[in-house]
Amino acid sequence: MASAARVCYCLAPWLWPIDGPSSPSSRGALGRFGSIFDVPRKKARISELESLSAVPGFWDDQEKAQKLQKERGSLEALVNNIEREQKALDDAAVLVELGLEAGDESVDEEAKQLLDGATHGIAKMELRRMMSGKYDMNNAILEIHSGAGGTDAQDWAKMLLRMYSRWCERAGFELEEVDSQPGEEAGIKSATIIVRGEWAYGWLRAEEGVHRLVRISPFDSNARRQTAFAAVSVFPELDDELVVDIDWDKDVREDRLRSGGAGGQHVNKTESAIRLTHLPTGITFLSQSERSQHKNRATARKVLAARLYAHFEAKKKEEVAKLTGDKAEVGFGSQIRSYVNHPYRMVKDHRTEHEMSNFDAVLDGDLDGFMEAYLLKNAAGTKGIDTGVMPT
Repeated sequence: MASAARVCYCLAPWLWPIDGPSSPSSRGALGRFGSIFDVPRKKARISELESLSAVPGFWDDQEKAQKLQKERGSLEALVNNIEREQKALDDAAVLVELGLEAGDESVDEEAKQLLDGATHGIAKMELRRMMSGKYDMNNAILEIHSGAGGTDAQDWAKMLLRMYSRWCERAGFELEEVDSQPGEEAGIKSATIIVRGEWAYGWLRAEEGVHRLVRISPFDSNARRQTAFAAVSVFPELDDELVVDIDWDKDVREDRLRSGGAGGQHVNKTESAIRLTHLPTGITFLSQSERSQHKNRATARKVLAARLYAHFEAKKKEEVAKLTGDKAEVGFGSQIRSYVNHPYRMVKDHRTEHEMSNFDAVLDGDLDGFMEAYLLKNAAGTKGIDTGVMPT
């Protein structure tokens, strides 16, 4: 019957005591599962939110009340999932103990099936647990900018836009393209999209940095191998309240412009495009995707606030780096991921060493493995190459 115990131990060794699954304290060790995800703290927060919702006047501030109710719903769903997987693990442990006592190995397969389901659920929750950032649950604003490589780089930027669009479809996220600047011959110079869905920023922040493509250029008459770069920036979509202190009247200049590009007669006849410039930092954003000036202004403010948040966070990190002596590498080798289509086919993340040989699948949005590897490495406290600077 030792095989049944080994099944449990091999699939979930971190749930068992140091002396292994044959220990009498094995089942009690499963109690650690709840502590890994800090269930008591989550239940305490649920109780606190329940009490708040019962206070007279709770719904006077509709926006705040809805946010708290959303938080409560997310916490309740997570606790229910944890307790469900805990029960599956407990059931498997009971089977193992009964089999050990009776010398019956027929329970091996059933115990394995229970553990397969539980470990799959635990793996998903573990990834969620790693998203501990303040805004990981928020929607995400993702920007793509072509870099070194001319027309190839602009085409590469468009390929990345399609890749993230396909990933959003797979993940069930809603995508809105709020800005796109076409390339001179092909592709795009830049694009900005908003990805809406729970944990969108938590997942997509793994994509921040420089992405490198190596291929035979379709724009080279001599069919030579070319290297192109594009930079991806990811910001959390922020609530209107307090996150970034912006004086929209004094610190931000608004320019009203005629929208460019295709879009019918209305687009070029009215000044519907809005460009906002944050005067203290020089950070700007132009929104022209909507026909309504009001909607373009709202989008521009949202993206500008996100950019400013990222700017101030980066400044803080720079100060810490100066104090600790850390310095990120900048230059040709600064890419976070390479997509090689010639002379071989391989996509490799240089921060985590995670790689895939199915080049086409990755460009079709199969990015979960790369994102999960990044989250796991960050959770382990290791440091990889982290850059947002493109070679020029």
